[in-house]
Amino acid sequence: MYRRLCWVLLSVFMMTSSSTAKEIGGINLPDSLMAGDTKLVLNGSGLRKKLFVKVYAGALYLTQENADARKIIDANEPMAIRMHFVYDGVSSDKLIESWNEGFNNATGGDLSPIQDQVERFNACFAEEAKSNDVYDIVYIPGKGTGVTKNGQLLGEIEGFEFKKAVFSIWLGEKPADSKLKKGMLGS
Repeated sequence: MYRRLCWVLLSVFMMTSSSTAKEIGGINLPDSLMAGDTKLVLNGSGLRKKLFVKVYAGALYLTQENADARKIIDANEPMAIRMHFVYDGVSSDKLIESWNEGFNNATGGDLSPIQDQVERFNACFAEEAKSNDVYDIVYIPGKGTGVTKNGQLLGEIEGFEFKKAVFSIWLGEKPADSKLKKGMLGS
């Protein structure tokens, strides 16, 4: 019995100690995340930079690895983006300005079909992002896109068209950061 307990504890320790798959900009990103009951795997990661300043380590999590941005955006399946902030003090105004630019790029400038969802998404970023804040943007079909900060749910936004627009911020034709897009696609 004692021997079996030792093996179980050793197995648990091995699983927990190997839970970090990737280090980006001094940030350890886990090799998986949960989207509801679905386990997502790390597809790729990179640094979001703005004028040579490291803003956050970003990662894309999918049900299985995929390097096709269009297929990922159009997929109605669980997925997540993680942003682990490196820079200390990104204002709410700067965050919302960036999201709005990304939504405009994703929709060709026509936000009218998702305007209400964009406003609810932006409301999730009412506070300044500080170093080591972790935001997860998690899509679950039939439920919507949830935004959490440091594990606390800030809001859920319904709609598949909104999901496509929000993931296009990172993966679309005009991404926020082309090197980050490439990294998230595993390149």
